[in-house]
Order: sequence, then C-alpha cells, then structure tokens
Amino acid sequence: MTTLPAIFDDYSLLESEDRYRLLIELGRSLETMPDALKTEATKVRGCSASVWVYPTRTDDGRLHFLADSNAAITKGVVALVLAVVQDRAPGEIAGMDIAASLAPFNLARELSSNRTQGIPNMIALVRETAQRLAA
Repeated sequence: MTTLPAIFDDYSLLESEDRYRLLIELGRSLETMPDALKTEATKVRGCSASVWVYPTRTDDGRLHFLADSNAAITKGVVALVLAVVQDRAPGEIAGMDIAASLAPFNLARELSSNRTQGIPNMIALVRETAQRLAA
C-alpha cells in the first residue's frame, strides 16, 4: 500500500475532478475482501454507503485491515484511512490521531457530506479495535 505522504503529494497537485479519480484508484488498490467477511458485524455504522472493515493480525502482532465499500469514492476514503494505520502495532494505532493525519486532504471540502459522514465512525472502529487488541 502506498504511504499517506506519497498519496498526499499526488493529491495536492490535482484539481477536484482528478482528486476523485485518485480516490477511486486508491479504492481499487485495496486488497480484495472476501464476501464472507462482509457481515453486519464488520459493517461500519453511519456511512451512507456500505463499508466493511475487518481486522487481522500479522505474525508479528501488527494489525492488518481488510476493507471494502459498495461506492467507489467511499472505498477510496477507506483506503486513505487504512494508509494511516495499516500494518502498525495496536498500541501505536490506539495512540494515533488518525483524523489529524487525514486533515491535509480536507475531505469535507472536496467531497459531499454523504461521502464523509462515516469517516469518524471508521476511525472510531479502527481505534477501538486497536485499543482492545493492545490491552
């Protein structure tokens, strides 16, 4: 997965329409999430689109998330969130300010409120998972 700073370097050079395309491409780059994992238990509440996030652990205990959405741009936003936390230790994720990491993208200005309303819930789910597994 591309790092968040590298994504922002590209994003900051683009106009709005091209930023949408970049988000769509980011979403396409996510690992495939098996349909069997797309359940009510993995669904992120409060999103206008359907979004699922499923945590796994790597051999060294880091968190690796599988995620998907039924909306292309929303899936790109999910990919941005994962670029912040993917393959990090649970304690590290639990202590991160994920929203601050995403702030330079100014998603609220670029996207409709329908596309951004679920971001806090996505962040909360990732953080709660990390906190639970760090304990």
